[in-house]
Amino acid sequence: MDALRVFPPRVSGRCHYCPGSPDQNAETADIMANSETPDIIYTIVDEAPELASASLLPIIRSFAKAADIDVETRNISVAARVLSAFPEFLTEAQRVSDDLAELGQLVKQPAANVIKLPNISASQPQLNAAIKELQEQGYALPDYPADPQTDTEKDIKRRYDAIKGSAVNPVLREGNSDRRSAKAVKAYAMQNPHSMGKWSADSKTHVASMTANDFFSNEKSATITAAQAGPAKITFTAEDGTETVLKDGLSYEEGTVVDATFMSAAALRDFIRAEVASMEPGVLFSVHLKATMMKVSDPIIFGHFVAVYLEDFLAKHGDAVAATGWTPNAGIGDLEAKIAGNAELEADLKAALEGKPPLYMVNSDKGITNLHVPSDVIIDASMPAVIRAGGIGWGPDGKAADTKCCIPDSSYAPVYDEAINFFKQNGALDPTSCGAVSNVGLMAQKAEEYGSHPTTFEIPAAGTVRIVLGNGDVLHEHAVNAGDIWRSATAKKAPIEDWIQLGIARTKATGAAAFWLDASRAHDAELIKYVKPALEKAGIDIPIMAPREATRFTLETMTKGDDCVTITGNVLRDYLTDLFPILELGTSAKMLSIVKLMNGGGLFETGAGGSAPKHVQQLMEENHLRWDSLGEFCALGESLKFLAESRGNTRAEIMGEAVEVATQKLLETNKSPERKVGQLDNRDSHYWFARYWAEALAAQSKDADLAAHFAPIAKALAEGEEAITAEIKAAEGSPVDLGGYYHGDASKTAEVMRPSATLNAIIG
Repeated sequence: MDALRVFPPRVSGRCHYCPGSPDQNAETADIMANSETPDIIYTIVDEAPELASASLLPIIRSFAKAADIDVETRNISVAARVLSAFPEFLTEAQRVSDDLAELGQLVKQPAANVIKLPNISASQPQLNAAIKELQEQGYALPDYPADPQTDTEKDIKRRYDAIKGSAVNPVLREGNSDRRSAKAVKAYAMQNPHSMGKWSADSKTHVASMTANDFFSNEKSATITAAQAGPAKITFTAEDGTETVLKDGLSYEEGTVVDATFMSAAALRDFIRAEVASMEPGVLFSVHLKATMMKVSDPIIFGHFVAVYLEDFLAKHGDAVAATGWTPNAGIGDLEAKIAGNAELEADLKAALEGKPPLYMVNSDKGITNLHVPSDVIIDASMPAVIRAGGIGWGPDGKAADTKCCIPDSSYAPVYDEAINFFKQNGALDPTSCGAVSNVGLMAQKAEEYGSHPTTFEIPAAGTVRIVLGNGDVLHEHAVNAGDIWRSATAKKAPIEDWIQLGIARTKATGAAAFWLDASRAHDAELIKYVKPALEKAGIDIPIMAPREATRFTLETMTKGDDCVTITGNVLRDYLTDLFPILELGTSAKMLSIVKLMNGGGLFETGAGGSAPKHVQQLMEENHLRWDSLGEFCALGESLKFLAESRGNTRAEIMGEAVEVATQKLLETNKSPERKVGQLDNRDSHYWFARYWAEALAAQSKDADLAAHFAPIAKALAEGEEAITAEIKAAEGSPVDLGGYYHGDASKTAEVMRPSATLNAIIG
């Protein structure tokens, strides 16, 4: 899977591999300031999107070269980030540069132009798997120290932990998000509607969330004044008076909104027990979290669900299970692996699972439950799937059933609860007539919870957590108990103001809109203090609604056939840009995602990767990749048009316009990937995209030289159709070896993803 992975050369004289080191960051910034920003950077990532790149990127590079456009790559895959973090364990030949750090500086440049594919937000099991794979390939990486004892082990754990969860997006997203469906994509979805499950008014599917002592209930928020601006720290004072600095070196700018909150572990476990006990017959039990993006808090919450669900089993076998090294945060799948061969434990675990309410399944055929792996059930993908299916999940028996959806924190649970209530009352959404829902999301500069990883802590004992400012003020404090999950998050003034203006602009262009802000939530109340004056100054009336009311407003608007803009914070941006696209388009991977970087550049994101692991599994078993690169096509068109605008490259504009023509024709002629062997797959769609792109360039009249260049290419692609499609299909049906999942072999991947000698000869 390492095809086309280009590692920029190591700069001699200093180490460029230890992420976050001052020397590295300073020199990276210096390098960026004294070098020309590349025309386009295409990110190297993981799983199905990266496999698709092995086929698509050679086409893009070949076509772009004709317009004097260089397309460079930077590797932000999990494997590359692991390798870049531990240079001292590797040979000189094995070392790779820290491309993420370089990109973090590049996106601050006015001419930055980055096409970012979806990457893995690695959970602990995924990180462990990546480390093991690299070790087996001959990289002498250290093991992950789950319980570090020495300073060396603590440093190793720190470096590995920096790779988990949302490690990439906070670095690259130096701007706010504008996500919407491309016109051609929306038109196609309306003309070719995807399947929708039927909703029944008496469906037992529902959302359950905590009513007290969760993050919402305990949140405090304040906007930093001029007198408060400057250094800060987070301290923990135990009941015996002992003080520990949890986080030092913080710095808050004037105007920054600073939140602090915690979730009570005891209240969470009581909530889980009550929800398990109140299960109705025939209803599945499930929990929906974001254990990838929220890499500190949500894996802990997931572990509480596992521990409570298996409470009786663990009470009986706690010592034996502990001896295996298993922790509940790792899930039932890891427990099964660690007790394999112990007949008594295996039998008792099976009996324990059968004695509890049936679990929502990730894969019924393989016995993979909702509680198997923390990264298997991601709320922004799993909840829309349940809602699209008519409130249905799949049980251990392989049959569909209504589902109790536990979303512990009540900050965002009302969105899904209201959506379920709406569809129970009104029936399923009609994709042939519904309006489009776009989103303007506040995400720049690590805004809100997704930037809270370094300031999230599992509390060791009863005591008090405080945010103490440099002037001595205590900004926030909470009395906490052992096991509670405390976190702080920020949103800076400049991103907030930029977000509001972007929301106003998109509202003027679209029509209906709402700011999704709850005046009764501490954080939202601070944001409203920014929003109201800005709206008054702009002379525009955009309603401000709590998430529940905004959900109904948006569903009512789109059901009438009207378009609507959702203007949200960072987490809701993530949730809604899956929920609404999955309902109206069938997938979130087809959304156009433009990040207008605050310093003038552009970041063009290519869609969601939530189902990518299943796609890779199918490719490895059957050599059929059903990943749809439509998101890449849309991002490429926008990137080329931005390049034309920012660099004055008129040919780039022509290339971008031709991409849009090709994308629309691809949809109109149904050349997108399908699910089964023998049907079109990702490689087929790339052939058709290349052909339609070449034909559009040959047919345009704005640049005669470009037309002349692409005319013979278009002719060759058309005449080679039979040979090319036959060569692609001839490769399908048998297992393939990629040489690895996280760090595959480049030549093996290229052989799999570029099976047509005829196409390769034409493209070059």
